Amino acid sequence: MKAAPGLGARAVDQILRRLRKLPAPRNNYVVERTVRTPTRGGSVLLSDLYSPADPDADTATILIRTPYGRGMPVDALWGRTFAARGYHVLLQSVRGTFGSTGTFRPMAQEAEDAQDTVAWLRQQPWFNGNLATMGMSYVAFTQWALLIDPPPELRASVMIAGPHDFSSAIWEDGAFALETFLGWSERNSVPFDQQPGPIGQLLGRRRSGERHKEAFTGLPLAQAAQALLEGRAPWVQEWLDHPDLADPYWQPYNHTEALRRIQTPTLLVGGWQDVFIGQTVAQYEALRSRGIDVAMTLGPWTHFAHLLKGSAVIDNEALDWLDSHLGHPAARRRPQPVRTFVTGADTWHAAPVWPPESVETAWYPTADGALVGSAPAGGHSSFRYDPSDPTPSTGGRRLSSDSGVQDNRELEARSDVLTFTTPALAASLEFEGFPVLEAFLSVDNPHADLFVRLCDLDAKGRSRNLTDVLIRLDPTVGPGELHHVTVRLNPCAHRLLAGHRLRLQISGGSHPQYARNLGTGEPVATGAGLKASVHTLHHGSTRLILPVTSAAASTH
Repeated sequence: MKAAPGLGARAVDQILRRLRKLPAPRNNYVVERTVRTPTRGGSVLLSDLYSPADPDADTATILIRTPYGRGMPVDALWGRTFAARGYHVLLQSVRGTFGSTGTFRPMAQEAEDAQDTVAWLRQQPWFNGNLATMGMSYVAFTQWALLIDPPPELRASVMIAGPHDFSSAIWEDGAFALETFLGWSERNSVPFDQQPGPIGQLLGRRRSGERHKEAFTGLPLAQAAQALLEGRAPWVQEWLDHPDLADPYWQPYNHTEALRRIQTPTLLVGGWQDVFIGQTVAQYEALRSRGIDVAMTLGPWTHFAHLLKGSAVIDNEALDWLDSHLGHPAARRRPQPVRTFVTGADTWHAAPVWPPESVETAWYPTADGALVGSAPAGGHSSFRYDPSDPTPSTGGRRLSSDSGVQDNRELEARSDVLTFTTPALAASLEFEGFPVLEAFLSVDNPHADLFVRLCDLDAKGRSRNLTDVLIRLDPTVGPGELHHVTVRLNPCAHRLLAGHRLRLQISGGSHPQYARNLGTGEPVATGAGLKASVHTLHHGSTRLILPVTSAAASTH
């Protein structure tokens, strides 16, 4: 039965509209709860349908498929917002979550269920044949799953901070993304009828912090994970048992093929400190290379901040995008396809393409900890990585309360972290794109990782992280032999202000963001031994290359 929103819902709508600076509603709306969609496998998917109050409204449908429930915040941010501006919004719980029947197998089940949902939509009297999709994170992944076989009714999509390939996010360059995916699995394997409310979730996260720490540090990792999960989330064991991404097991997790099949206009949104920023940019590059109508907005956000701090930007852009491509007369056209937020300058840039034109500018680390504009004669710097006391994670692209930009001084004081720092800049320096480290190093243990980070060191000595990446070194290179690796850091856009310094940070890991390299060559799931490694960085040829976009490029 359809019902109009109550006083409380209308009051929340008004508050959120002002906070997000949205245009005024265009119509009243109604909500129909627990709409049932059958699937070929016998499951029944539950949805809430938000619609314009006028039963004769001939309007497009936005499909949003989520494992996170149909209540706050998605009902208010997307369901009610877009229904009040002329759209049907079908907010659906994926299989095995929040009343939808069947077993929840994360990521692996979404392509089939998405197609069944669209087939069901075609039979609904209110569906006018115009479809859009929208959503963030996992909810963006459900869109890519649908786009493996794009339905002819699709007119536009809005992908917010979401991967097309979960396999390469779970195993990032050979390292298991421990904190993100074990933590996510623990939170999302609680039965939906036992999920706490918002206050309970906050209290629960605090209480579970110590349990997470035990799981992150316990060995063997698979055993420690199961102690945390208490028999829930069997997929974690499967993930740990399949470290090879070429394994057919990962096929349902990887929808790269959708990037080659999509034909419809797509808006991509990401954050510089988001766990999926690399995939967001890869999606843009793939679609633009094919001539698809694609736009991209990259803001100063962590993963969760897309919903909170980013909402005023993102939801307005999403509304404009859908209006423009679904023929709404009130559509506000996007002035440029690309918008990026330049941290440090705290300004937005608009451009026709990304990355912008830049000048490759090289900086060289030296044995005395400097970062200079010409290659030194030689020398080396060393550090010892000990997996029994792994280099800790500080800020960065994580799903944690201390993610994002943080002060790295405590981390940089450790003996297992090398830092190389420029002199104070005489003029501001701006760069945007992918920084690259060409590193020459040797390690006395063939089983080792390399974690590289850039930081902005201000006049007060605060070292704030900008971008980073972890790579697994080639274990076939023998102890003491020379590695020559080209390390592409995650994308960024930043202005180093005059008086600030650029810092290059090098270490052997970031735990628990990534499962530590045990140093023994044992499988990460079952390994229990620990062996330290000494990394030696060879100066002279090692260099950092920045994509500099400002006129200050030649002043270093």
